[in-house]
Amino acid sequence: MRVLDGNQCLVRIFLGESDRFHHMPLSRALLERLRRDGFAGATVIHGVAGFGASSVIHTASLVELSTDLPVLIEVIDDEAHVEKLLPILDEMVTGGALVTVERVRVVKYAAGEKRPESSPRST
Repeated sequence: MRVLDGNQCLVRIFLGESDRFHHMPLSRALLERLRRDGFAGATVIHGVAGFGASSVIHTASLVELSTDLPVLIEVIDDEAHVEKLLPILDEMVTGGALVTVERVRVVKYAAGEKRPESSPRST
């Protein structure tokens, strides 16, 4: 397991649920790529509403159900890994997106109890 503590970088990647990379949801493709490339970890968060540069509101409301809800991917890692991440994003993120980088202080980074890995679902 890698050690990750002290001052690190937080990368936030804002996407749409309908974004794809090679016929796979972009969020899943990025997650798998980051794991394969040895990043410390990443979390995908599905939003219930949002809008971006286009100013179109996407919502999970039953009245106006959107097919492109917001997705946020958060990655916390050292600066060297973040520098490797930026070309990956250039390669994989071809549509609308927002990417931010900020400094954070990691106070705890530890593996939890080992659970069986879930099998990938087809979409």
